[in-house]
Amino acid sequence: MVANSEINTTIEVSVIIPAHNERPRIERAIKMTQSTLKNANLAGEIIIAEDGSNDGTQEIAARMANADSSIILISDDQRLGRGRALNRAIKASKGNVVCYIDADLATDMAHLPELICAVMNEGYDIATGSRYMQDSEAKRNKKRYLASRVYNGMVRLILGSEVCDHQCGFKAFNRDKVIGLLNEVKDNSWFWDTEILVRGQKLGYKIKEIPVKWRESDSTTVNIFKDTKEMGCQIFRLWWDLKENSRSQIKKAI
Repeated sequence: MVANSEINTTIEVSVIIPAHNERPRIERAIKMTQSTLKNANLAGEIIIAEDGSNDGTQEIAARMANADSSIILISDDQRLGRGRALNRAIKASKGNVVCYIDADLATDMAHLPELICAVMNEGYDIATGSRYMQDSEAKRNKKRYLASRVYNGMVRLILGSEVCDHQCGFKAFNRDKVIGLLNEVKDNSWFWDTEILVRGQKLGYKIKEIPVKWRESDSTTVNIFKDTKEMGCQIFRLWWDLKENSRSQIKKAI
């Protein structure tokens, strides 16, 4: 279901909020995003990428979308997965700059204008929040911190990425550039963030990491052991895909 999808040619920024069972948080996330865009004098739309929730998230988002034409609800009765929900929302977006933020607002929203500016005014193709830069402030569980560090180290070592933090749910894209990447990204879940950054780098996209203030949400649904194992498998899957793609290009050139 898509609500309030009329084209608005004045839209500068589209902010996507992925939402699966976010009833306690979704209204605050929408209102905070609206306030941030208004204070930054940015004409924007907010897209709720509702993903098969069964806790009333869809109903809250629908009520807010019906009351405000700048709020767009895209929802599905079936769970698509984070990556697929983001793909669909990005394709439906109208802004020249497309952002997405996590509904728990783990990243301080004060950084959103800087994230947008990096793409809109500084010429970057992708901007992403980073919890591991010198000026970042991040509070998190020690086990999750260690797992994240190991994971990001593996991505840098195995996939050749130059990004420090691949999984921060706080990113902005040049819409034209990211649309070209979506069909290449195969992951439908949490590895989507990493894959789009790695594939973007392989194509020579300019990427800026921005230090952020971040705090771990008590509502996180991440299973540290299960998800780390699955994402480790995805690292090697992407490594193989990139290797096979390189071989194909060499054969075509011969």
